[in-house]
Amino acid sequence: MVSLQTSALVSSSCSSIRTVSAAIHVPKLPRVSFRVPQLPKTKLVEEFNGSKDTNQLQNNVLTEQTLFDGLLHNNNKSKVTVQLYAILEAVADRIEMHQNIGEQRDNWNTLLLNSINMITLTATTMAGVAAATGGAGAPLLALKLSSALLFSAATGLLLVMNKIQPSQLTEEQRNATRLFKQLKSHIETSIAIGNPSEEDVKGAMEKVLALDRAYPLPLLGAMLEKFPAKFEPAVWWPSTQFQRKEKAQDKRMGKMNGWSEELEMEMREVKEVVKRKDIEDYDRLGNIALKIHKNLAIAGPLLTGIAAAGSAFVGNGSYAALVPLMAGSLAAAINTLEHGGQVGMVFEMYRTSAGFFNMLETSIESTLEEKDLERRENGELFEMKMALQLGRSVSQLRELASKSASYSMEGMDIDEFASKLF
Repeated sequence: MVSLQTSALVSSSCSSIRTVSAAIHVPKLPRVSFRVPQLPKTKLVEEFNGSKDTNQLQNNVLTEQTLFDGLLHNNNKSKVTVQLYAILEAVADRIEMHQNIGEQRDNWNTLLLNSINMITLTATTMAGVAAATGGAGAPLLALKLSSALLFSAATGLLLVMNKIQPSQLTEEQRNATRLFKQLKSHIETSIAIGNPSEEDVKGAMEKVLALDRAYPLPLLGAMLEKFPAKFEPAVWWPSTQFQRKEKAQDKRMGKMNGWSEELEMEMREVKEVVKRKDIEDYDRLGNIALKIHKNLAIAGPLLTGIAAAGSAFVGNGSYAALVPLMAGSLAAAINTLEHGGQVGMVFEMYRTSAGFFNMLETSIESTLEEKDLERRENGELFEMKMALQLGRSVSQLRELASKSASYSMEGMDIDEFASKLF
């Protein structure tokens, strides 16, 4: 808005001069503030600003560097957390798959067992009827052929069933489900506690892949050997989990990180008990179960095959029918004992239990071999975990260690197992 003001000034020494004075009122503009970026510290800046300004600039640069490092650390931490969540989703999917496939294979065991027994008993009944009629011609031939075909079908189904062992497959999926749930809880705990690292991500990935190798889902090409030449415990942990670390200076002076000389001696005694009693016992039981497993798997198809061949001679004599009748009956009984009693599942249970004790032994050994106490897991926490895994309290674990030490001094074997769970 512009306003004009006019005034006349008369002076005695000069003529009348008319002066026009103008005033312009401009509206006030808003104040804009902006920050000038900090200049890097240079020699010219030091000379120009002086020592006081230079110190201030240096402090600003250090502050900005600290903030940048903090943001970078938070970004890395966020990235690791996202990776752990991705692994967690894969583990949850594995749990669902193993549960579903385990239920499916349990149904296989039930259906195949009932079907094979019904076929075997039907063929045995036909052979008995053919022998009882004592006639000749088409009726006898029909009964003999039907009995032979049914026995042959039962032999083929038994060979397939004994090869895949559905009850053993079901136990494998149960173990895989349990171990994947354990891994899931471990990852969730790592995320909840906070401060996850790249090592946590790498370790979780290795454990997932190790479990996939130990308990494969497909049957063709990846199925575990159901009748190994020698009993071997299951291994479901990665080879790097208990890898020996680089030895550092021995710091065993007093109590550090929850460890002491007494606790180390206790863990060594517990390891010896696990090795001498639990592992040896499950190796013995596993070898017995493997022998029974092999013999029953051979006997069932062999008896149904003999019954199929014996059915061709029914009617040729008074004792000719005894072979298919006895062989068929024994085959049904053995098949029920093997698959109804789930001998394959028992063998897999022993294999997994022996692997569990091997894992405990390896865990104790690798922990005690680490000389730098600060790099070990906390001693009191490790003792508590070991006691819980063996089904004992901490005081009971210490009593077991002292008992083992006293028996060793007397040259005797301890009469107690380390585990109270299995």
